[in-house]
Amino acid sequence: MRLQTEIRECADYLSMPSVSTFTEIRRTLALAFPIIIGHLGQMLMGIADSVMIGRVGTVPLAASAFGHSLFTISFILGVGLLMAVSVLGARAHGAGKSADCAEYLRHGMIMAAVLGAGGALLIYGMSLKLEIFGQPAEVNAAGETYIQIIALSLVPTLIFQTLRQYSEALGFPWGAMGILLASVALNVVLNWVLIYGNLGAPALGLDGAGWATLISRTVAVVGLWIWLRHRKSVTREWPGRGENTAWWAPVVWSRIRVMLRIGVPAAGQLMFEAGAFVSAAMMVGWIGTVPLAAHQIALSCASATFMIPLGIGLATAIRIGRAVGEGRLDALRRIGFSSIFTAMGFAVVFTLVFVFGGSLIVSGFTHEADVAKLAAQLLIIAAIFQIFDGGQAVASGALRGLTDVKIPTVITFITYWLMALPTAYFLGVQRNDPHGVWIGLAVGLAFTYMLLSWRFYRKTEPGSA
Repeated sequence: MRLQTEIRECADYLSMPSVSTFTEIRRTLALAFPIIIGHLGQMLMGIADSVMIGRVGTVPLAASAFGHSLFTISFILGVGLLMAVSVLGARAHGAGKSADCAEYLRHGMIMAAVLGAGGALLIYGMSLKLEIFGQPAEVNAAGETYIQIIALSLVPTLIFQTLRQYSEALGFPWGAMGILLASVALNVVLNWVLIYGNLGAPALGLDGAGWATLISRTVAVVGLWIWLRHRKSVTREWPGRGENTAWWAPVVWSRIRVMLRIGVPAAGQLMFEAGAFVSAAMMVGWIGTVPLAAHQIALSCASATFMIPLGIGLATAIRIGRAVGEGRLDALRRIGFSSIFTAMGFAVVFTLVFVFGGSLIVSGFTHEADVAKLAAQLLIIAAIFQIFDGGQAVASGALRGLTDVKIPTVITFITYWLMALPTAYFLGVQRNDPHGVWIGLAVGLAFTYMLLSWRFYRKTEPGSA
């Protein structure tokens, strides 16, 4: 009853015609919009791969889905550990501490390089033992080299993420957005050349998609570095400028420890969530190749629409961190809950799109009737769970802005690994039904949303933040 009362109080609070609330929504969306477009661009790179690989056949499409699942493990771990760059950078920027901003970027870049190299080696090692994951033999054979190629792209990907988080924390998200969109266009062109063998290039099939991804991600990080390096508005907060420490100065381990106090729990939280989705993909793979291909299509669509609440969540974390640095504690709850309900409103719109247009959407990915039919059915379930997914993404971002990451990590472990995955295994694998796997994910997301929102409400009570 207490939880229901608190939720009603939040809804009543936001329903009042408060100019301040509407202003906070507008400010959050202004920051979130380029972040959303940038993340959509990154997601479009994966969708473009799925569409263009799907034209080659079901086995290559399933192999790319499995390969991206393995890549996601190291990628999400790295992103979580580096998340302190945006949170602490925004807080330092709000407090006017330019040298701290520069140091968070410098140490973030060092961490990104180390994590990227370590993760690439981990993925390469897994590519040599794909049979232990229980996937179909034809999927393992098709995916080995592809997985090794995309493993190399982890280093530029994490460095790009660090530069982008720094740029967004300072309030300059547009450059990263434009560069990322350009890299997506480059990836599509390179896919066309290397997958199908156009312009005199050899037809490399799935491996060609891997090389296209590696090249485009490398070009993106070089472009973002050059853009930030020569931007006058970030001069005061760039390493080696003015009184700021130079790039090649020794590592300050106390700074690393401060970043890891946020990064390690944040990485754990993201890993529990991403690990649940990776595990779900493996469960679907146990059911069969066609279900795995359909799962990849449906997940690509759901992931694309998820970029909106994800962007709002990242913007919310930055705005709350900046508000804390500025001492505006009275604005925290208004920023957080206005963002949560805004994200869920967008999710409702896409729910209707998936319900009524699912068959048309999946037809763009494959011409194989059995794969398309199952993917359209999975989108119906995705239409339901993305409402909760959107709410939990923003609630999680709001808590990160408060540097509250330990309890949310415990919550995600419980909801995903003790609730969602057992339900997915019982309803999906045991019954040989991929729909059951997705139902299990929906259960976990619903409870995650409720518990994280309640946590943020309690953390922003007067005297608690």
